[in-house]
Amino acid sequence: MVNPSMLNFAKVAIRKGVNIQKGQELIIFASLDQPEFIELLVKEAYVAGAKKVSVEWSYLPVSRLHSEYQSEETLTTFAAWQLQKYQYNVDHLPAQLHVRSDDPDGMKGVDQKKMTAVTKITTPVIMKYREQMDNRFQWSIIALPGKKWAKKVFPKLSEEKALAAMWKAILKATRVDGKDPIKEWDEHNAFLQDRSKKLDALNIDYLHYTSQNGTDFKVWMIPDARWLGGGATTLSKVFYNPNMPTEEVFITPWAGKAEGLVVATKPLSYRGELIEDFSVTFKDGKVVKVKAKKNQKLLEQMIAMDEGASKIGEIALVPFASPIQQSGILYYNTLFDENASCHLALGRAYTDSIRNFNQFSKEELVKKGCNVSMIHVDFMMGSKDLSIDAFTRDGKKVAIFKKGNWAF
Repeated sequence: MVNPSMLNFAKVAIRKGVNIQKGQELIIFASLDQPEFIELLVKEAYVAGAKKVSVEWSYLPVSRLHSEYQSEETLTTFAAWQLQKYQYNVDHLPAQLHVRSDDPDGMKGVDQKKMTAVTKITTPVIMKYREQMDNRFQWSIIALPGKKWAKKVFPKLSEEKALAAMWKAILKATRVDGKDPIKEWDEHNAFLQDRSKKLDALNIDYLHYTSQNGTDFKVWMIPDARWLGGGATTLSKVFYNPNMPTEEVFITPWAGKAEGLVVATKPLSYRGELIEDFSVTFKDGKVVKVKAKKNQKLLEQMIAMDEGASKIGEIALVPFASPIQQSGILYYNTLFDENASCHLALGRAYTDSIRNFNQFSKEELVKKGCNVSMIHVDFMMGSKDLSIDAFTRDGKKVAIFKKGNWAF
């Protein structure tokens, strides 16, 4: 028997996540962990008016075998049909729903130098298609419990109980366990958008972060940038929620204008491995030093991926009172952990944070201060004593965060 909250989850993912439009196609990217729930998603999409729903299945152990046994040349060679699929998406703009459930340690031990080399070759090819689709289609990311992921989060429970605990945690974090989740998502989006408007009204020049763990960091704002929160809107005016859950208000900062030390407060899951107990130091807007007790070399490889990988593409504000933080659960998954804590992202900027972004070329957006990179990796740096002060362009100092939470 299907849990009513699961039915709500499927409904919210389709109608508030990707917000499928009548006659639109949908692609669901999913692993093999929860086929019954994928069935619910497909049915809900058709009920909502989808023209066609395709499911692209993956299985991390098989993906790992490809990485281990295929040569670098094979891994970086695109077949004609693969490129045709990318072009089809550009031409038809299907909505895309990404369903995550993979083991956080699923790629542990894989040759990361090889994977870095593969990424450097394949990402520019994929980006040529992706950039043509930016802000023109709806996409959303949700997560479902996988057996190994659940055991990672709840190691003391049996597999069955760990899965049950993960379902309960995910349904609660995604705001679908109440009586009217559609209404709750509408109210939640409105709250985040109100936060964004209040921050925009301050006309912030730069933010200064301080915490007892050693974080002492300044980051500057692009004058034309705006704060965003909750859902997003396509150029054709379709509103959707890219991340479920979401608790953040975020902005694209000025690439190349950041100074100081940032101490991470949660592990970072990157390429199927965990980077733990780490910090990054910025000078003249670039990461000049990293330290990590676990997987420092992987962190170093990440920031050396390209010129923009060592610069900031996003900063996000999340109160320590976030429901995900208050749950006390460490998910080892960025979709959840970033919504428990203030964070920043190294790499590619979100250009829709720039006012009238669609009126500017890529080169013009870069000149304005948007970062360009093949990566976009969020890591968490919020804490219960984090303070953030805004210094405005008219010379005022305004407290944004006190003791880890909103100061207004």
